[in-house]
Amino acid sequence: MTDQDINPPLTLKDIARRAGVSLATVDRVLHNRPGVKPDTARRVREAIERNAFQPHVAAAELARGRLRRFAFVMPSGPNLFMQQILSYLSEMSAWLAARRLAVQTVTTDVFDPTTLASTLESLGEGFDGVAAVALDHPSVRAAINDLVDGGAKVVTLVSDVPSSRRHHYVGIDNIAAGRTAGALVGRLTGAKPGKIATVAGSIALRDHAERIFGFNQVMMSEFSHLELLPVVEGRDEDERSEHLMMRLLREHADIVGLYNVGAGTPGVAKALIESGRDKQVVFIGHDVTVMTRKLLLQGVMDAVISQNPGHEARAAVRVLLALARGEPILSEQEKIRIDIVMRDNLP
Repeated sequence: MTDQDINPPLTLKDIARRAGVSLATVDRVLHNRPGVKPDTARRVREAIERNAFQPHVAAAELARGRLRRFAFVMPSGPNLFMQQILSYLSEMSAWLAARRLAVQTVTTDVFDPTTLASTLESLGEGFDGVAAVALDHPSVRAAINDLVDGGAKVVTLVSDVPSSRRHHYVGIDNIAAGRTAGALVGRLTGAKPGKIATVAGSIALRDHAERIFGFNQVMMSEFSHLELLPVVEGRDEDERSEHLMMRLLREHADIVGLYNVGAGTPGVAKALIESGRDKQVVFIGHDVTVMTRKLLLQGVMDAVISQNPGHEARAAVRVLLALARGEPILSEQEKIRIDIVMRDNLP
């Protein structure tokens, strides 16, 4: 488990230092008082804008007298989508500081319920809010409930635990995402019969289980000429996913479609390429990353079911802050949209 602090608090003194002026000068500019040269006033306003500093919000939070602390519990390992969420959190440092918020990331093995529950339990009373990529398991559910009982606001991120007393879920409708993947696989493979492979991180992850459920619904009801192979679990690991995919390709020469439910995309793609079947198998996966962008451009992947990691990072923080303040959550603003991305509409 590793921890990382995202941001220090930002103050009027910080703005004064970055603009190269006195605190009194910043105060005059903020209140439109005379006695400041136009060029100096411009530098102050640029420093405020550049650092996304909102003095009225900052003053209100400062009057509250203490920093609010949020923890983000994220998967360890090379999951590019999760790394994107962390990157966007880092970019929010000025926004967070203006509201006297400190975000700490905690990485752990989210596929192991004992490890994940222990990580959640270790947060104790040190945080006002917790956002967690969660495994739907009794021990994890109990750990979330303990955090809530201890006064923390808890948000599940990307993968939900709806049976817990978490306050909110931030993520896409995963059943709809799976149905979308099913429609793409079925339509792109066409009328020819064959088998469909499904690689998941873990069916114990709620988001993966729901995607598989939606995928199977569509495949069985609309594309019954295609045979679904049993799901294999790669734990979102590239090497493990590659090994599992190579085994499937060896055992089933008639695979015509593939749905990769989570991460591990580089490994799955490597198996397809090395087997020489990357142009024969319809390949649908998730999330626009450096790797999936490359695979789409190469024609190895046919389409990606996308969700915006920046929106998820911002939504999780905004929801936790609203919960901590006792303010309403703007549900329409925080709704995470599902997009279909192909080579021809890459963002």
